[in-house]
Amino acid sequence: MSLTLHGYWRSTTAYRVRIALALKGVAYAQVTHDLRKGEQCEAGYRALNPQGLVPSLETEDAILTQSPAILEWIDETYPDPPLLPAAANHRAIVRAMAATIACDIHPVNNLRILNALRTEFGADEAAVNRWIARWIGDGFAALETLIGYHDGGFAFGATPTIADCHLVPQVYSAERFAVDLSPYPRLMAAAEKARALTAFAAAHPARQPDADHA
Repeated sequence: MSLTLHGYWRSTTAYRVRIALALKGVAYAQVTHDLRKGEQCEAGYRALNPQGLVPSLETEDAILTQSPAILEWIDETYPDPPLLPAAANHRAIVRAMAATIACDIHPVNNLRILNALRTEFGADEAAVNRWIARWIGDGFAALETLIGYHDGGFAFGATPTIADCHLVPQVYSAERFAVDLSPYPRLMAAAEKARALTAFAAAHPARQPDADHA
């Protein structure tokens, strides 16, 4: 199957999808939409994704949007290795861990929200950074406890799941904005274990063809 991932090198949501595809060993093409220039809002891309957001995954017969849904599609379409546990209760826990990031941390810290804080509410960079640290801190504190409940090395258990696909990019974002991560040793240990895997390393923003190292 031919796949094309529409994203941006530093997008944490596109990063999630790259991790999942790499874990599955699935080849794909990439098309970049520079979020700094607003390219995701251009008419041509909005024809694919009416929200004007990345990522989108273009398959042979569909355009998939919203990274949590894309991750589930990848796991169902390419079932080996699985990114969700076998037991229903465990799957629900992993999905909840992922949603803590996808629903409660990332949406209030993505670029369009930060730009709105700057332009519509007059927030300076110090205030923006406090905002980012607050919401990452709230979510990471909860995840620190949950990861402790389900010890196994990764976010949940002994193999990577969609929780790790969400966690590693969010840690990358936290590090970009110099958020203090010392209160979350279990979370960081899980992130480091995941980042040591070849698939996670290959998906890192700095290794993408559109990466800007300037």
